[in-house]
Amino acid sequence: MTRSNLRYGIRENAGQVTHQLIQVMLVGFAIGMTRTVVPALAENEFGLERGSFLLLASFVVAFGAVKAVMNFVAGRWSERIGRKRVLLWGWVVALPIPVMIWTAPDWSWIVAATALLGVNQGLCWSMTQTAKLDITRAEERGLTMGLNEFSGYVGVALAGILTAYAAEWLGARTGLLIFGMAVVLLALVLTMVWVKDTLPWARAESAAHKAAPPKNPPRYPRGVSEHPTTAEVFALMSWRDRRLFAISQAGLVEKFVDALVWALLPVFLVTKGASLTEVGWIVGTYGFVWGGSQLFTGRLSDHVGRFWPNVLGMWTCGVGVAMVVLGSGELWWSVSAAVAGFGMALLYPNLSAAVADITPPAWRGSAIGTYRFWRDLGYAIGALGLGLAASLAGAAEAAFWFVAVCMFISGGVLFWLSEETHPRLNPTDTPKTADT
Repeated sequence: MTRSNLRYGIRENAGQVTHQLIQVMLVGFAIGMTRTVVPALAENEFGLERGSFLLLASFVVAFGAVKAVMNFVAGRWSERIGRKRVLLWGWVVALPIPVMIWTAPDWSWIVAATALLGVNQGLCWSMTQTAKLDITRAEERGLTMGLNEFSGYVGVALAGILTAYAAEWLGARTGLLIFGMAVVLLALVLTMVWVKDTLPWARAESAAHKAAPPKNPPRYPRGVSEHPTTAEVFALMSWRDRRLFAISQAGLVEKFVDALVWALLPVFLVTKGASLTEVGWIVGTYGFVWGGSQLFTGRLSDHVGRFWPNVLGMWTCGVGVAMVVLGSGELWWSVSAAVAGFGMALLYPNLSAAVADITPPAWRGSAIGTYRFWRDLGYAIGALGLGLAASLAGAAEAAFWFVAVCMFISGGVLFWLSEETHPRLNPTDTPKTADT
């Protein structure tokens, strides 16, 4: 297909968008299979000592650290070898994970398997997101991100519930083995047969921007070369541009919530008397609301902008986390999980959309990869923080308060340093400056 024949838009590329949505749902299945069964049965099935909050959090730390690095690497690789190859390698890496969980003699094997899962997620989820942004229009970015994250986190929620039932029917290890291998093998086949590489779309968009600048030019960072080095992109995302710094720190802190839901919420609920399937549904409520609401919140930001959905999402999510420890019972915990999930739905697609708004197509993949580096490093930092808080206090409740307070503070930083990034609502020709 030549450059002149490339078309942009969700409807114009419905086939490839659909294939990528299936891919991200399978990526969600891969991580979701470890969400309920592994932490809830860490003591009985994998020999972890009761009350070892830091050791329990260790598999999330490993996942976050590895995924963060792979997000960054995936962005750079995808601009050199293409999106499809990176996606394919991500699924190849996932092949040993179900077998490692099935044969795990102790908790260290779970940590190692989760580190491989971090490689898989860093390569695959990054590529499903970048690929869809390549082939859709600027005014569809919020909807595009909403669709992507809806599909992925519905996959996470479904896998958590399905594997809880599979563990009760077949045993934890066998249930995870069968489910996990089916997911990985299906994803590999679909990637090889149906997924197209979208790098040509990104290159064509970059060339088109040079030939005819858009009517509402985005507020791109100033003083940046057309093809910045890896170090330059990292500096821009991390500290040089105050807007990108604010977005990156918010992404990092919001992952504290997901680390909490993954590592400690199932254990907390089990100690309060919830059954494994009840835990699956409560954790699943968080995932379903998060995923389902993004169909609305992503599209909403295309109309009202990214700023307020992101800021309010941080604060709403913090409220939901605090609610968990302020009441009891399956209904209360489900409502609390739903509030946290809705907060995540407000911020999650729109932080990424904000990065895409103000980074040029020539290095957008690297920018998104760097944002995702900081965001998923939040798994590791958050898991360490909540593990320390719970260990020092001797109670899991302290971890929930730690995360809630961090979300309120980070939302305040985002409110203070960020601005509206939607090019239609805040184009570059307005007098307000954007740089530090």
